[in-house]
Amino acid sequence: MGKVDKIKRALGVFADSAASVLKVVLMSGKPSAASSEKKGTLIVMGNGPSLRDAIDNHRDELESHDLLSVNFAPLTQDFFSLKPKMHLLADGLFFQTEKQGNVEEMWSALRRVDWNMMLYVPVKQRKSKDLMDLPESVEVKYFNLTPASGWKWLMKFLYGRGLAMPRPRNVLVPSLMTAIREGYSRILLTGADHSWSKTLWVTDNNRVVSVQPHFYRDNEKERDRVESLYKDIHLHQIYESFSIAFRSYFAVKDYADSCGVEILNATPGSFIDAFPRTQL
Repeated sequence: MGKVDKIKRALGVFADSAASVLKVVLMSGKPSAASSEKKGTLIVMGNGPSLRDAIDNHRDELESHDLLSVNFAPLTQDFFSLKPKMHLLADGLFFQTEKQGNVEEMWSALRRVDWNMMLYVPVKQRKSKDLMDLPESVEVKYFNLTPASGWKWLMKFLYGRGLAMPRPRNVLVPSLMTAIREGYSRILLTGADHSWSKTLWVTDNNRVVSVQPHFYRDNEKERDRVESLYKDIHLHQIYESFSIAFRSYFAVKDYADSCGVEILNATPGSFIDAFPRTQL
């Protein structure tokens, strides 16, 4: 790298760092305290189609560790049989006054949780009315979705205090960062297929179609919501979004390594290339 390139890179990192501090000041609130307890293994369950195989063929492994589920998982019977210790919601979709797709059904399912579970939601949703109707068995904790990048020492400071995280393009980014703050030393990632490009195409009238299958079957109401979401999105925007997501996992790995936390990807055929692979 030449001298000019080094200067440009240094200025870029400086600008990112300054912007990140400003975003924290303007956007971040007080998160829930990090756990002081050191814990063993947590299995993070993404909702990708491969999770079906993990549940059907590796149930003993899942039941022998703490579990973290995400998004619409409460709509499945598996959620109530596996009884995850943690559930995380990041998308503002879940907290809108006018509920879309299966959101109301998801909240209804959470109101039926009868085991001790922690629900993680963004700090800015602290006053959401949906949280007031949850049973006593559900403890609500808060995290900041503020995206930050820049100097590594600064990122470790901001990430470690829960004030920011790598750009949370996908719900698994806050899930992994939350798992680290909760004190887990080993995190296994399942259901993280991220093979979106396999089910992406463009119609003859230039409409981008993105099918994102899950380990459960989406009903027509949810498919209609997703279709409306993509109606004005162009292909280059989708690939730019993919790039952000996959790059963020490398930032998560760098932070995890600095904390002595091991993240392993136990998702067969996963497109995420940031973490070492393993099997359940």
